[in-house]
Amino acid sequence: MSEIEGIYAIWLREAKIYWREKERLVSSVISPLLWIFAFGSGLGTRVDIEGYNYQVFIYPGITVMAVLFTSVFYGIYIIWDRKLDFLKEVLVAPVSRASVFAGKMLGGATDAMIQATFILLIGLFINVPLNPLTLIAAFLMLLLISVAMTSIGLVIGANMKSPEGFNLVIGFVLWPMFFFSGALFPVKDLPVWLLAATYANPLTYGVDALRGIILGINRFPILLDAAAVIFFSFIAMGAGVWSFKRM
Repeated sequence: MSEIEGIYAIWLREAKIYWREKERLVSSVISPLLWIFAFGSGLGTRVDIEGYNYQVFIYPGITVMAVLFTSVFYGIYIIWDRKLDFLKEVLVAPVSRASVFAGKMLGGATDAMIQATFILLIGLFINVPLNPLTLIAAFLMLLLISVAMTSIGLVIGANMKSPEGFNLVIGFVLWPMFFFSGALFPVKDLPVWLLAATYANPLTYGVDALRGIILGINRFPILLDAAAVIFFSFIAMGAGVWSFKRM
């Protein structure tokens, strides 16, 4: 029971910090909204893909982007916790490192899902075909994605010594994952080298699943997409637990 209580305590601490720092929510949704309304609306007047204007087509991908950036950047708080010596206190508590990681991961996933919910609600006002069942399915898929991406962020944060090093590594992780995920364009008919990079990107399957759920446009069966995201989540969580044990 102490392990569950430890996970809950760490999650509650992260949730309270997030609730007190409301500017994190505001800052994290500005970029997705700019992509949807500025970039999407600009091309949306000229470009139609699979029967949808461009703004609606990229909406699932931009929603995943919001989860991706929030989840991965959450790893930097591990570095700040280490600098403030809070992490030392947590790591010597009578709970396993796996429980510490689980509490942190759930805290980051909660942050990401609050923002994802906000972006999903925005879709109701831009003619995205959403209904209650679609929203529930989209929420669950985004939750899977947030678990995987938060775990990646924690792995990077656990192995970095400074915020500057974290930001440098993140630059080589975030943008390739986003641009090679099919968030901004359909993955069919791509050059061979780009298609290979896209298929190797785990985020591709999350974007494909969410677009299939919301718009009915998907390259792979949704169950296959979900299985790929779940498989990658387990790998990322395993790497996260291992990284926390090394700290």
